[in-house]
Amino acid sequence: MRQSLLRIAAIYCVAFALATQAAVAEVDRGALWQVVRTCVANHALTGAAFPCLEVNLSDGEERGYVILHPPVGKRDTILSPTKKILGVEDPSLRTLAVPNYFEDAWNARTFLSDPIQKPLAHDDVALAVNSRFSRTQDQFHIHIGCLSREARPMLQAIAPELSENKWVHIRRRIHGLEFWGRRIAQETLAGVNPIRLADEGIPDEPESRAQLTIVVAGIQLADGRDGFVVLAWRLDPFDSGHQFTAEDFLDLSCSL
Repeated sequence: MRQSLLRIAAIYCVAFALATQAAVAEVDRGALWQVVRTCVANHALTGAAFPCLEVNLSDGEERGYVILHPPVGKRDTILSPTKKILGVEDPSLRTLAVPNYFEDAWNARTFLSDPIQKPLAHDDVALAVNSRFSRTQDQFHIHIGCLSREARPMLQAIAPELSENKWVHIRRRIHGLEFWGRRIAQETLAGVNPIRLADEGIPDEPESRAQLTIVVAGIQLADGRDGFVVLAWRLDPFDSGHQFTAEDFLDLSCSL
């Protein structure tokens, strides 16, 4: 019993040390991966998720994920795999065998609302993934948040222009960027891999995959059913004129 308690105490001390180190060392692009590993280790020893919110290893560590508040930057909610995946450019994210991290992230939207409050509506929530050039961590992660006040009317205006079968080049520029978009006419993200869809439908070169940025937002379709809008764009690493990121579509605090 004493030895078990010492192990638990050691895990919590390591977690605290990592969180503290990450907070002061914002240039450490490996901080997220270290926290993921700490959560997995703590889960193996104690069954608890700390310092994460959830550790899901139901399909094994190679296909698992954690839900957490990131150790660096804004106080938002993210999903990160328990397997080392560098980022949106990683080839494993384009295979048919990859776990559906986007569906898992969408299902984790319950962490955004207080249990005693009314659950968030389908069209309140969005997911965001940054390119290699706009992210702060070199471990794949999906931001989970509410749509910002600015993004909501913009998506409502864009949605009728989009197709459910192919990507559409959106005519208007948003924050100076050229967007592609498409609608998903289903209530869940089961079977939907926006990264692979972007590679298959948006004209570009394979070497530009690291520039890919994606937003997946819940919407209400014209017939009243729940659906999704997927936006994608390529961030030019040589364009220093803007600092726009995918999570700029999100209200991370869900103040809506």
